[in-house]
Amino acid sequence: MLTEVLTSGESIMHGGQQPQKHYGITSSISMAFPREVDHQYTHKLSEAMKPFGVFEDEDELNHRLAVLGKLNTFVKEWIAEISETKNLPPSAITNVGGKIFTFGSYRLGVHTKGADIDALCVSPRHVERTDFFDSFFAKLKLHEEIKDLRAVEDAFVPVIKFKFDGIEIDLLFARLALQSIPDNLDLRGDSHLRNLDIRCIRSLNGCRVTDEILYLVPNKENFRLTLRAIKLWAKRRGIYSNMLGFLGGVSWAMLVARTCQLYPNAVAATLVHKFFLVFSKWEWPNPVLLKQPEDSNLNLPVWDPRVNPSDRYHLMPIITPAYPQQNSTYNVSTSTRTIMSEEFKYGLSVTDDILQGKTDWSKLFQPPNFFLKYKHYIVLTASASTEENQLEWIGLVESKIRVLVGNLERNEYITLAHVNPTSFPGNKESCSENEFVSMWFIGIIFKKVENAESVNIDLTYDIQSFTDTVYRQANNINMLKDGMKIEATHVKKKQLHQYLPVELVQRKKRSIVELNRNSNGGASKRASLDGSQLDSSRDTDSGTPFNSPNSVCKPSRPAASDTDDSLTPTKPPVSLFVETSSPAPAVSPPRTDQEQGLSIPVIVSSECPAFISPLRDI
Repeated sequence: MLTEVLTSGESIMHGGQQPQKHYGITSSISMAFPREVDHQYTHKLSEAMKPFGVFEDEDELNHRLAVLGKLNTFVKEWIAEISETKNLPPSAITNVGGKIFTFGSYRLGVHTKGADIDALCVSPRHVERTDFFDSFFAKLKLHEEIKDLRAVEDAFVPVIKFKFDGIEIDLLFARLALQSIPDNLDLRGDSHLRNLDIRCIRSLNGCRVTDEILYLVPNKENFRLTLRAIKLWAKRRGIYSNMLGFLGGVSWAMLVARTCQLYPNAVAATLVHKFFLVFSKWEWPNPVLLKQPEDSNLNLPVWDPRVNPSDRYHLMPIITPAYPQQNSTYNVSTSTRTIMSEEFKYGLSVTDDILQGKTDWSKLFQPPNFFLKYKHYIVLTASASTEENQLEWIGLVESKIRVLVGNLERNEYITLAHVNPTSFPGNKESCSENEFVSMWFIGIIFKKVENAESVNIDLTYDIQSFTDTVYRQANNINMLKDGMKIEATHVKKKQLHQYLPVELVQRKKRSIVELNRNSNGGASKRASLDGSQLDSSRDTDSGTPFNSPNSVCKPSRPAASDTDDSLTPTKPPVSLFVETSSPAPAVSPPRTDQEQGLSIPVIVSSECPAFISPLRDI
């Protein structure tokens, strides 16, 4: 019944009354107003989040406002200076304007302590993008308060990154087809996109989507507190990462906004519970929409599976509300959707108990122990000889991990590949040639094979094609340097203590309070899971291309000429020998390792060095 309400566009009559007001594309599920107990649970929810650093104090908020005010002044001064060099008349220079807009978590009002700010510099038509990266960059260099200044001009969404009085800022640029930029400019109008180049349209997208989300929710404060809770839950449960195939900040915001539309008068405690109710029952790949898509006749590509065949393969579509509408979750894979679906069900179970008084909100934010969940893991290691090279290298590697996950998912013997979004520092003893090492862990579930006592599972192609991809891209962008390596190692759960702190891989009975304290303190040097680091997994949605995935079919093996031996040294095959006599089950959600039925260990040949190649999406 819930699905009918969620997917139908018809009004629903309540007790013979007039149709209820629509928020979004359907009628509300419930217009009920909160009871006193709902306010009490909301207060308890807010208190439970405070230890995780999700709220800034007034001084910190004022500091951000002051920094943004100064930056806005810099932009106005710079545009006036540029206008003078381009021989505009004095009267035009006085009124030329220019403005800084924010977007992302700061604009939504859900940023955490220490979070960066995503911002957009909007200029009139006579200011060029080259001016932004030349003269404005030079102007920023002159200010002592600005540190770590760097420009990424060739990115998909070009950006200048810097710290302004301690606050990290990612600044995009867009020039509009206007003579001047007034202070009261509203970017929601589609007409602003007319006659713009594609980089400006991409840069505007973050602001336009964020503003549209805020416009479409019934109550902004209820939305904000609910979104803070869901983002904290997603980060604690290890499912917050657009790059790795989970959801990023904008996608979580749209799911929460849809929940608010369906329960427009509910307060945050109720909305959190209804969030899990709605999305544990959602019939993917039915898309989540906050409004009916509109065609502005600007001939920009939009998400539409009726027109674009590749859009039909998207597994968990969540569609941005601003034109041009895009799917913000094109990175989601079979495994990550399965994992998130299970987490929605778990969240529903926990919030059921909370609202029945059986437990408290701290249980919702209790992290799972990923390293006790599976029998088998692949350890991805990225290493470099200097710290500067390593920072660059792990960026590329991390952005490509989903390529490896996709390869593993297509292996006929693998049911699920679950990547942990948190990276860990490597043991120097295990990689003596390189001083700087980072590791990611992928939990693997193998299928049971019918009528077979043993199966030799060869992962050579899955891993080698991934490493080839990474090394090739690194070479294409002139990043590859001596000492940069990636390796993949298959390990069993009982071997994880060789790579990780013992407290992460030992099964202990501990209270929720201890679990929260240890996950914040004991592993903080390695995992940075404490509240002050909650935004370390940045919302990169606005800066990521909304391309349709072309990975529905297994890729053909590269021809010999495709592989550059100087980049990807030949490795011996990686074979996993599995003995099993159990029949193969249907593809199922993640299960505990006791359910997998592998009767003897998966073994990697001892003379076969474990390996994996560089990876990360730019």
